[in-house]
Amino acid sequence: MTIKLNELRDNDGARKGRVRVGRGIGSGLGKTAGRGQKGQKSRSGVSIKGFEGGQMPLHMRLPKRGFNNIFAKDFAEVNLGAVQKMIDAGKLDAKKMLDHDALKAAGLARGGKDGVRLLAKGELKTKASFKVAGASKGALDAVEKAGGSVEIVERKDPAALAAAKKGTAKAAAKKA
Repeated sequence: MTIKLNELRDNDGARKGRVRVGRGIGSGLGKTAGRGQKGQKSRSGVSIKGFEGGQMPLHMRLPKRGFNNIFAKDFAEVNLGAVQKMIDAGKLDAKKMLDHDALKAAGLARGGKDGVRLLAKGELKTKASFKVAGASKGALDAVEKAGGSVEIVERKDPAALAAAKKGTAKAAAKKA
């Protein structure tokens, strides 16, 4: 049996037209349009999601879990093995200072609005100097073992800087 493009069609019953409710008594869904009589759900614009007839809803019965620390620092975590891989590939220059910008340009530090944190996973064979916001003890040891150095810089948050500026402005005004 060959199929011709001009003879293609859906199977019987595959497409069904939408029901137009509230279009007269003869349609079987006229007058109240299948919504019954009165009440909140018979009106338009009603959505009672999660409502279980007065019973405590499932989303309220389930226990809360965990803790979301709003003061947590957001570090981009970079492993030494990944740094070594990028140095070998020529995407990072080990002779220059490896800071957040250099690691970001190489595609190692994604995100991390509070800076980069060095982790000791992998092995670093090249002498390199890092300027980062933090480093694990193992990472510090591994970098120093390879002959490199790690400078840890504290990233000031903008709110603290603004508060400090306001404080100095007030002190200067008092002196004058």
